[in-house]
Amino acid sequence: MIEKEDKKFGQVSVFIILGILILIGFFLIFVLKEKIFGLKIPKDFDEIYNYYLSCINEETLNGIKIIEQQGGYIKSPAFVPGSSYMPFSSQLNFLGYGIPYWFYISGNGIMKEQVPTKLEMEEQLNDFLKNQISNCDFSVFEQRGFNVESNDVESVKTEINSNYVRVNVKQKISFNYGNSSFFIGEHKKDVKSNLGKFYDLGLKIYNYQKESSFLENYSIDILRFYVPVDNVEITCGPKIWFVKDIKKKISDAVEANIPFVKIKGDYYRISKKDNEYFVKDIGENVDANVNFLYLKEWPMKIEVWPSEDGVLKADPIGMQEGLGVLGFCYVPYHFVYDLAYPVLIQIYYGDEMFQYPVVVFVNKNKPKYPLEGSALQGIVPELCMHRIQKVKVSTFNSNLEPVNSTISFKCFDTNCDIGKTSLKNGESYLEDYIPQCVNGFIIASAEGYKTKKHIIRSLSESDIQIVLDKKYNLGLEVENIKEGSYAVISFVKNNESLNLVYPEQKEIELTEGQYDVKVYVYSNSDIDLGKISSEKCVEIPKSGLFGVLGFTEKKCFEIEVPEDMKSAVLVGGGKSSYYIAESELQNSKKIVISPEFFDVPKKIEDLQYNYYNVEKSIINIRFVS
Repeated sequence: MIEKEDKKFGQVSVFIILGILILIGFFLIFVLKEKIFGLKIPKDFDEIYNYYLSCINEETLNGIKIIEQQGGYIKSPAFVPGSSYMPFSSQLNFLGYGIPYWFYISGNGIMKEQVPTKLEMEEQLNDFLKNQISNCDFSVFEQRGFNVESNDVESVKTEINSNYVRVNVKQKISFNYGNSSFFIGEHKKDVKSNLGKFYDLGLKIYNYQKESSFLENYSIDILRFYVPVDNVEITCGPKIWFVKDIKKKISDAVEANIPFVKIKGDYYRISKKDNEYFVKDIGENVDANVNFLYLKEWPMKIEVWPSEDGVLKADPIGMQEGLGVLGFCYVPYHFVYDLAYPVLIQIYYGDEMFQYPVVVFVNKNKPKYPLEGSALQGIVPELCMHRIQKVKVSTFNSNLEPVNSTISFKCFDTNCDIGKTSLKNGESYLEDYIPQCVNGFIIASAEGYKTKKHIIRSLSESDIQIVLDKKYNLGLEVENIKEGSYAVISFVKNNESLNLVYPEQKEIELTEGQYDVKVYVYSNSDIDLGKISSEKCVEIPKSGLFGVLGFTEKKCFEIEVPEDMKSAVLVGGGKSSYYIAESELQNSKKIVISPEFFDVPKKIEDLQYNYYNVEKSIINIRFVS
């Protein structure tokens, strides 16, 4: 009897297990059916869902465009101004917006890198798309009887590859039409783009420049070809040069020569063997266009020694008593230069371009010292290990209401994490120790508020109160923008710059304060710059004994600038200084900007005149509730 009951129980157990396995199988097929069988879109919803995917595609391209224009960043690193000693901020101002330098010399002479990683670019693109995709407009379909219900975007994950960007969006959307309905929560799109390829090539060029200093070596050649460095000239009179003339020659020579630098590849033609001088081999034949650019309106540092009252002077040898046996006079000279200037490196196919700037630095006639390797991660700086000054940091908003904040401390280029304020007795504060550093900064940051700095002017300072400015998100409108045109807008406050491209970006985040606002409006119009051919000549030492004695000969080579067409031209803009009160931000939904508009340029002179017009035109700014 016992054996029979055990057998029946065993049979029942087997059926239960089989039932569970079948249920699990159905569940897995239901959950993974998209991966197993592929996503099947009902015919009624094929058009509207393809529109949604095209919206993802368009917003991804908008984010990629900003990343490519701004050296790998959508949100730029904190702006750091330059100085009279070294005139380079942390960003290069190009066509009205700031591009973060990948390498620059800070105002106090420190070499700095801010090269984004591919992971950082993906994370910034994720954040950008999470905000933008929610704005996809289905109104056209709703007018046709569709009903669309969607939640906020849960997450966006992007993967940057050589020729495309893979986008994975998690957003629950249901489409209803008549008696039919369709629900989907995850969306995938491969967006065609050369971002990954351009970034990899840009990084390879940057690392080659970092290791070889080839731009500095070209710059040293420019100095020796165009201005006095070291030489011997056969003459019995003194040689005199004016420093202001030298600076102009250097600036003109850099602007003329840097664009002819090439990376070995198949995107250019060498008309003469001498022009191979401009070609650098980075270990591969590049199949993209690579352009190097310097403009004279960009900052440049030039110092030359020895000079006196803006004059370089070299006296002749051979006229002094006792030297008559030479039978001739000669003037030797040796001058030492510091030269620093930005170069914008652009990599492009057609209308897709990735660009980033670097500062070229010739230090006492020598290339800059190379940076050593990469920074170590997770290492606590030594300064942060010696926290001996006790402080109390309290944080409030403009209404003196407590705000919980993250507190850090910065001394020169060293940052230390201190901790977080917490609410006690109606006050949000932190009591802790910081390193002793006069003119260091206490930095407070909080979600929804602008990061604020407080300078430590005394080693005895202990009670610090920081008022944080609340950030407000507003709509953005630029009036009278024609279809196919776009505007580049910059808001500058306390040396920090916020740059937007309209109409791709129609929202802006602002805080109370004084802003300098500048707008550039671009439209489509072809300007033919024409083909330019010119001959460049340099003096080089003669061979043999005559070269030792300082004799030179002229060597010439031809430079050809190919015909170029400019399609995006400046047609409007202006600037204004405006104090934005918090009451305006609180009571408004949108900021409206009205720029001036100019004639569409037909030739290069018209384009230059329009840039002049931007500087003297005033834009109108108003807030709409």
